[in-house]
Amino acid sequence: MIAPHIGPRQLDYENPYQRVHRVNVAFEGFSKEYFVTEVGSRTGLVLADGDRILLVRQYRFLINAIAWEIPGGRIDDGESPAQAAAREVLEETGLRCHDLEPLLFFHPGLDTFHNPSHLFVSRRHERVAPFQPDPREVTECVWVPLEQCLQMIFRGEIIDSLSIAALFAYQLLADHPELRTRP
Repeated sequence: MIAPHIGPRQLDYENPYQRVHRVNVAFEGFSKEYFVTEVGSRTGLVLADGDRILLVRQYRFLINAIAWEIPGGRIDDGESPAQAAAREVLEETGLRCHDLEPLLFFHPGLDTFHNPSHLFVSRRHERVAPFQPDPREVTECVWVPLEQCLQMIFRGEIIDSLSIAALFAYQLLADHPELRTRP
């Protein structure tokens, strides 16, 4: 296959949370028009305490329901993915995490959705102060055994890709530490 000719990105829509670009791509014998939604990089953290994982519950518009998830969110300008993961956990749970280890990097989509995602794990944390979740962000924080988290995925109770990828990667590396690559 001959490399396609990728035209310039044309901004079609923008708000504080996303940009949508139109891009024409010419292949050999045909062309396609892509609409790429860029929402920025995000991060998530598996906070482990023995065999338990900290899950949070948050309202999610597309399912119009409260969802079980690992803590996480957007990476702000000037933050590293690990700094953003630690900040998100602190904001959502009142816990300060230590010794974050990279777990997994992935792209939820490869064609029209640009949202690079960084996952971390931490096994050390401390409570910063008495914590009351902000209901605009998180409704509940609960420690759940990892085995139960995995069952929740198959029962359709954990459905977001960030949490599913994080929990499966965490379990896989616990069972097969030789898979972890060292820099």
